[in-house]
Amino acid sequence: MSEISSQEQASDGREITARLTVEELRGEPKRREAPKVQAIIKVAARTDLGRVRENNEDKFDFFDPDEPELLARRGSLFAVADGMGGHAAGQIASELALKQTLRVYYQDSDQYPADALRAAISEANSLVHDTASALVERSGMGATLTVAVIWGDRLIIGQVGDSRAYLVSREARQITEDHSWVAEQIRLGTLTEADARNSPFRNVITRAVGTSPTVNVDIFEEELREGDSVVLCTDGLHGNITLEEIAAASSRGPSEAALELVNLANERGGNDNITVLIARIAGMGKRQRKTLFGVFRRR
Repeated sequence: MSEISSQEQASDGREITARLTVEELRGEPKRREAPKVQAIIKVAARTDLGRVRENNEDKFDFFDPDEPELLARRGSLFAVADGMGGHAAGQIASELALKQTLRVYYQDSDQYPADALRAAISEANSLVHDTASALVERSGMGATLTVAVIWGDRLIIGQVGDSRAYLVSREARQITEDHSWVAEQIRLGTLTEADARNSPFRNVITRAVGTSPTVNVDIFEEELREGDSVVLCTDGLHGNITLEEIAAASSRGPSEAALELVNLANERGGNDNITVLIARIAGMGKRQRKTLFGVFRRR
């Protein structure tokens, strides 16, 4: 669980907690140029309470369309979120952020996927902020949110907060930049990496979904190749794991890798909730439709 460095409070709000349906996510199809290739994806994810927290405010979600037209238009979406706020508000914030991002992203028909992703996360921010404003005990709740869209051979990342996305080829490379106080000090040159790991402010984040009426969403784009792995995780994992360990684990199957990384984070203290999602590019085909999912959720 992360802490936010500033909070917003308003007087009204709304909340949506109903389950999403496939029909809600389809949206109205419109013509657009589709990718020439289609990634064959194998994915696994795990979320774990850790050894210190009493409840799990981390969540993950994904949507892989069955309809070829929707898949070509929007690709497959994978996401992790880390909530914050008392009285189980962090769990609500994570759920709302993920659900609204999925809903809005797949309903959009016109925009390039990166623009649609930015708009979807912005809508999620508005929903979480409005919900937080409805009840005093939820004031200031929010969530980090890291979203990966695999669209053909393109990887599109949307980022708010200090959860992370890595791209693993032979080596692991962090794609996202943390929105945290210590990360900003490192970028300014006033803190070293070692100082940051021991800082009492290492859990203070400077940007989150829902803590302000609007949010600035970072967008990153990368090219994907067969054999690459996309790793999404919350700070309960990346705070205890090295790049080399992420790369080594990712050389195995996603399910085995996810279990190994969560266990390793727990062995090193498990001082926060731990969530990891790994999407392996098993192959590239010419618009062939074959996606394998092996997902394990542990609470």
